[in-house]
Amino acid sequence: MVNIFPTEPSSSTALPANAGDVTDAAEHSLGEGVTTIKDSVIVKVAGLAVQEIPGVHALGSTPVRALKAIVDTISTADMNPGVSIDIGDDGVAVEMSLVADYPVPLTELAGQVRASVVRAIEGLVGMSVSAVNVTITDIYVAEESGDNGVA
Repeated sequence: MVNIFPTEPSSSTALPANAGDVTDAAEHSLGEGVTTIKDSVIVKVAGLAVQEIPGVHALGSTPVRALKAIVDTISTADMNPGVSIDIGDDGVAVEMSLVADYPVPLTELAGQVRASVVRAIEGLVGMSVSAVNVTITDIYVAEESGDNGVA
C-alpha cells in the first residue's frame, strides 16, 4: 500500500490507455504524449471527495490529526491524514479512516463515503476504483452551548 505521508510524493501512476477517452470531434486537437498523475493527487482527490459529506467530522484518527497539526506548523508538506491508496491491476484501492459526527448512522455514512470517492476518482482521474475501505476511528459529540455539567 502506498501511504502518502512523506513531504514529497513517493510515486506516480501512469493512466491506462483508455482513461479520458474523447469524442471524435476532439480527437483532432489532441497531440501525442503520456499523462502522469502523481499518487498524492489521487489521495487528495479522495480526501476532498468526503470533506463535504454531512456526518464526516474529520479525516484520520485523533493521533494522526494531532501529528498533522504539528507537521503543518514546521513544514509546508501536503499531508492527507486518513487517506491512503494502493494501485493494482484491478484499479485503485482506497483506505479511508475518519471521525464521524454523532448520531449519524455509521453504515450509511460509510456508503456515502464510498460512493463519493468512487465518483471523484473515476470522474476526475479516469481510473477505476476496486475498493474503498472505510474505518471509523471515533465519534465526535458536540457539546451543547448551555450545558454546564449540572444535572
